[in-house]
Amino acid sequence: MTQTRADFHQQNQASAHVEARRLFEHKAVLQGAWLNWVASQIYALRPAAYASMVRRELARLQETSEN
Repeated sequence: MTQTRADFHQQNQASAHVEARRLFEHKAVLQGAWLNWVASQIYALRPAAYASMVRRELARLQETSEN
């Protein structure tokens, strides 16, 4: 049985959120070095669809923190 995109998203949403929060929490510590560090962390995530989910969650967290 092939997993649909929706199934993948549903099964991985919680862990993507946790991973994004973990990455985001390093921002205050790493400061200027954070952007390169977080990019390397996201690049290492597999599969690519999961990395995209984490990237979107991270963007949402950043947007929320700026408002």
